[in-house]
Order: sequence, then C-alpha cells, then structure tokens
Amino acid sequence: MFEHQTKPILSRKAFAGRMVCWLGFTLLLLLISLGGGIMGYHYFESMPWIDALLNASMILGGMGEIDALHTTAGKLFAAFYAIYSGIFLVVCGGLLLVPVFHRVLHRFHADR
Repeated sequence: MFEHQTKPILSRKAFAGRMVCWLGFTLLLLLISLGGGIMGYHYFESMPWIDALLNASMILGGMGEIDALHTTAGKLFAAFYAIYSGIFLVVCGGLLLVPVFHRVLHRFHADR
C-alpha cells in the first residue's frame, strides 16, 4: 500500500491522490456509521427517518441528542452509539493522518 523506505518519496501530485483516497475511505466509514445510527434510532425509538438522521448525525458529530428517548432499548442504543461515536471520531482523525505520518517518516529514512 505504501512505498518501502528504499523507494523514492512520492511526488506531491501522487501524495495528494493518496490523501484523496484516504479521505474517501474515511467518508465511506462515516456514511456506514451514520447509516447504522439512523437505522438504530428508527428501529428502537420509532423515529421518522429525518429525526433519526438528525439524532444520529448529532451524536456522531459529538454534539448530543436532540429528541428525548422514551424506550429502554432506545436509551441503550443511544448509550452504545455515543461511546462508539467518540471512539470513531479518534479513529477517523488517525486515518486521515496516516499518509502524512508515513510521508514524514519516509522523508527521514529516504536515501537521496
């Protein structure tokens, strides 16, 4: 996936392409996570789709819920989804920094 330390450093254009690929992968994971939250709120709390979208996106973004929850299953889902979302935020940040860290480390080890 990444070039070996004995290979030359990627050009800026190739590096930008790599960053776009990692951004796309991160956005795909974000959409999957958002979809899971929407389905959970719709299923466990019987929320309309738009309200489920709003609540899931607010939790995933770290802002908190909008609507009050009424069922025990919905409250349990929201608790676990909030914990997942907090960890997911850190993972997404790490995924976006992977190519940058690799480039920095590669620059230190590249023979010129």
